[in-house]
Amino acid sequence: MHITLQIELFVVYMQRSNAWSSGSLFILSECYISITIFLGLAGKEHLGLEASSQLKASSINGERGEGKAIDGVDEDDEFDPSAPPPFRLAEVRAVIPKHCWVKDPWKSMSYVFRDFIVIFGLAIAAIYLDRWVVWPLYWAAQGTMFWALFVLGHDCGHGSFSDNPMLNSMVGHLLHSTILVPYNGWRISHRTHHQNQGHVENDESWVPFPEKLYRSLDAKTRTLRFTLPFPMFAYPLYLWYRSPGKEGSHFNPYSDMFPISERKAVLTSTVCWSIMVALLLVLSFVAGPVQVLKLYGVPYWVFIMWLDFVTYLQHHGYEQKLPWYRGKEWSYLRGGLTTVDRDYGWFNSIQHNTGTHVIHHLFPQIPHYHLIEATEAAKPVLGKYYREPKKSGPIPAHLVKTLIKSMKEDHYVSDTGDILYYQTDPELYPSSHYKSN
Repeated sequence: MHITLQIELFVVYMQRSNAWSSGSLFILSECYISITIFLGLAGKEHLGLEASSQLKASSINGERGEGKAIDGVDEDDEFDPSAPPPFRLAEVRAVIPKHCWVKDPWKSMSYVFRDFIVIFGLAIAAIYLDRWVVWPLYWAAQGTMFWALFVLGHDCGHGSFSDNPMLNSMVGHLLHSTILVPYNGWRISHRTHHQNQGHVENDESWVPFPEKLYRSLDAKTRTLRFTLPFPMFAYPLYLWYRSPGKEGSHFNPYSDMFPISERKAVLTSTVCWSIMVALLLVLSFVAGPVQVLKLYGVPYWVFIMWLDFVTYLQHHGYEQKLPWYRGKEWSYLRGGLTTVDRDYGWFNSIQHNTGTHVIHHLFPQIPHYHLIEATEAAKPVLGKYYREPKKSGPIPAHLVKTLIKSMKEDHYVSDTGDILYYQTDPELYPSSHYKSN
C-alpha cells in the first residue's frame, strides 16, 4: 500500500487553498475492513498530492508549544476548536428528544440475541464448509461480531442498556467474558475515561504522552507504539498493564485504579474471565487446539483490531488538530467536544452506531439505537464544534489513510501549558517528515 504523499506549498497567494487529489483504494467487496487493513487480502492506494499552507508546528515541525498552544489551529482560521463553547451542556441536552433517553430492555436484548444468532450461525457454516477460502471471510465476519458484542457490553457498563443494574451487570458479564474482557475492571476504567476525556493526565484511553514521558521511553517502545499494525493489537496489554506512565491491571482488584468499594466487583469479573479461559482450554482438549484457534482465536484478534482501530480514531486523526487540556482549561464539555464521529459504511449498524461518538461522550446514558437521532437534534447547538464525518463507501477504507497519517504525526504533547496539541517526533519517521519553511 502506498502512503499518500503530502507536499507543502508555500506560495503566498495559495495560503488559503487546498489542492487535493487522492486515488481510491481497490478492495475486495466481500472482505471486511479488518482483513483489508491487516491481513492484506486486498487494498491498493494510489499516490495523492495534498497541498496546504497550514503551518502546524505541532504536527509538522514537532516544536514545543507553551501556555495556550495555537500550533494546532490555522493562523487565519476563524474557528478555534479550543475556545470555550458559547453553549452549556444543559442547552445541548434540552434539544435532544425525550424519547431518546428511554432505555428499552427488550429492544436492547433483541440486539444481544441477534448478535449471538449470527455468531453461532457463522461458526456452524464455517465448520460445515471447512474450506480455506472460507476461513478468512469467517475470521473477518466473526471478529466483527465479537466487536459488536463488546459494544453491547459497553452499553451495559454505561447503564444505557437498561435501567436495571442487575440486568446490566448480568448481560455485561456474559458479553464481555465471552470475548475475554473483564467487565467490571474495564467498566470502571472506562468510566474514568468518560469523566476525564481530553485531560492529558487524567484521561484513560489513548492518552497522549507528555514530552518528558515520551522521551523516557526506549526506542523500541516508541517505535512499536507508533508503527502499524502493532498499536492495533494493544488492547490485551492495556488490560494487563495499562498505558506507559500509568500503573495497575484491570484484573487486579487491588490496583490503584479501583476504589476500595469496587474491589469485589473487579474480583467477580476476573473470576468470570478465568472461567471463559478454562472453557477454551477444555474445548482445545476436546476439539483440538487448531480448531479452537480457527473458530475463536483468530476472530478474537480481529475483534481486538476493530476495537483499537475504532477507539483510536474516535479521539485522533481529524483533519484539523484538536486540543487536549490540563488544569483550569479542562472541563467535561470541552473535553467531550474533542471526540470525533466517523462513518463506517456497512458497519455502522453492525457495530451499533459506535461512530456517533460525540453525543455518546456528552451523554453516555443514551442507548445506541437513539444516538443518530440525538446527534442530528444536537447539531444546531453544537455548530462548528461538531465535525461532520466524511461519508464512507460500503467499507470505510478511507480511514486507513487517516490512521496512518495520525500515527506518523501525533506523538506527544508539551509538558507545560493548559491547551495542547499533538507534536511530531521528526526522528521517529524521518523519511516522512516535511519542513514547513
